[in-house]
Amino acid sequence: MIETAGRRFKSDGIDGSGIATLVADAGLTNGAFYGHFASKDDLVAAVVTQQLEDQVARVDALPAGLASVETFLREYLSPAHRDDLAGGCPSAALLDEIGRRDDATKHAYTDGARSMIDAIARHLDDGDAQLARERAIGLFTLVVGALQAARAITDATLSDGILAATYTNAMTIAAASQRSAAPSDQESR
Repeated sequence: MIETAGRRFKSDGIDGSGIATLVADAGLTNGAFYGHFASKDDLVAAVVTQQLEDQVARVDALPAGLASVETFLREYLSPAHRDDLAGGCPSAALLDEIGRRDDATKHAYTDGARSMIDAIARHLDDGDAQLARERAIGLFTLVVGALQAARAITDATLSDGILAATYTNAMTIAAASQRSAAPSDQESR
């Protein structure tokens, strides 16, 4: 039920997916649904949790290092991923709706997003964990927003350009290994 609901939510939206459709997709009855979930909101929170756990597991399974981040970014920012709403990133597909859901769903998303950022940061950590985390936050938010924009654009050339430019900028963030030196008090006088 969680898997089929995740695909349906990502393709049709949370609000565009009624319980009758969700249970039919899973080959269940309404009674079976309520045997597992107290409400649709309960299912939404479970789907968000599972979708993000699956995405984090894929990132964690990659060998540590920048090469894995590059692989992740190439796949994430590909036209194939852009075109696969139902099978793609839950953040890019559902983020606008998650912000309007109940607290349980927002908490599930917060936990999942935090785990995804941590997974990316592990690949970027070259001795400065704080900087790795900052870069991971930048990468996560950049690629999710870019995928959303690329999906909304009707001009295929522009959409492909968004993906390509984002990849270039994301790799710049990923490869940055030193904080820009802040001017000292002496230099700023």
